[in-house]
Amino acid sequence: MIADEDCEIISLNVQRLLVSCPTACEHHQKLIRNLVSVLANKILILNDKITHVGKRTTRDKLLSYLSAESIRHSSLSFDIPFDRQQLADYLCIDRAAMSTEISKLQKEGYLKTNRKHFELTVSNDTDSRIKM
Repeated sequence: MIADEDCEIISLNVQRLLVSCPTACEHHQKLIRNLVSVLANKILILNDKITHVGKRTTRDKLLSYLSAESIRHSSLSFDIPFDRQQLADYLCIDRAAMSTEISKLQKEGYLKTNRKHFELTVSNDTDSRIKM
């Protein structure tokens, strides 16, 4: 691994982290709580990714991700943290195929987009693909 910038590396003895010290010091307990919190957040992020990547088609992967982002932002209009290549990599899809699908979704009126900004449109049609 290569770091993007200068950093410090901490090497921890995992066995000592998993068992509280005999004095049950506050610092040790806080470290364990913080590590559990970090791990829980990472699990949630990976679970979301599996949900999106597990979809069958490029369109379904995109709609799954964009719908989840819309819910996360509590808005049909939101910015995503990825550029197009990063989004394609995150969803494990080809960038060109993804761009084609985004164009189709725009032409069909399901979404509007400008770079990292997306706006989902929800119609009353029974054929609507985006459901909140």
